[in-house]
Amino acid sequence: MKRTIKKALTFLSVYYAYIVEYRAELLLWVLAGSLPIIFMGIWIKAAQGGKFGLTPVDFARYFLTVFVVRQITIAWVIWDFEKEVVEGKLSPKLLQPIDPVWHHLASHLSERVARIPFILLLIVLFFLLYPQALWVPSLEKWPLFTLAVVLAFILRFLIQYTLAMFAFWTERASALENFWLLFYLFLSGVIAPLNVFPEPIRTIVLFTPFPYLIDFPASLLVGLPVDVAQGFCSMVGWILIFLGANRLLWRAGLKRYSGMGA
Repeated sequence: MKRTIKKALTFLSVYYAYIVEYRAELLLWVLAGSLPIIFMGIWIKAAQGGKFGLTPVDFARYFLTVFVVRQITIAWVIWDFEKEVVEGKLSPKLLQPIDPVWHHLASHLSERVARIPFILLLIVLFFLLYPQALWVPSLEKWPLFTLAVVLAFILRFLIQYTLAMFAFWTERASALENFWLLFYLFLSGVIAPLNVFPEPIRTIVLFTPFPYLIDFPASLLVGLPVDVAQGFCSMVGWILIFLGANRLLWRAGLKRYSGMGA
């Protein structure tokens, strides 16, 4: 166990050192994920004259939390994996006594740590500009929120990594991610909280993995009404589904992999 932990820490430290070499680029990526802040302004204005069941302050807190959740759960594994397959760079990793997925996971986790100072800076700036939205969530909300965010990251990573498996059959597996992104933006809570959706549509959306990627964790922290047990069960269920699909596609894809470009 000690050897495993030591190897994991070494793995993470190597990728962290690589990530922090590009601090300016990292800041730009953090700013690129500020789309929820833009929609926050739109919904705050709409809430002043509309009847959505949420106040302008509720929308401000929700979209700030969405911004944080997106920063933690963002994934790019499909582009890295696609490049490895197309250029044959996957071949050396297949010779190592470790599943290549751990390289990608270590890269993502290290990048999360490197993002923290920039995220905190933007949160402080937000509250300075909009102090009426300042609030401290109750202590009992933090464990559920933390668990939800961790599961959301695992689910988001697994979804994208599963789509990445199609790189064994096509050179543009990332096109699937671009198609998936359309549904992700509209149904995950990035553009609007699920609470403002019509009831029939919200009921259907809850049977998909999208709301558990953003809306569910954000609603837990802000205090919007959600079915906690149903939400966590759905997250675990979708994680198991995509994990099973991923392993099946991985085994089938390796039989087709020829190391082209190597």
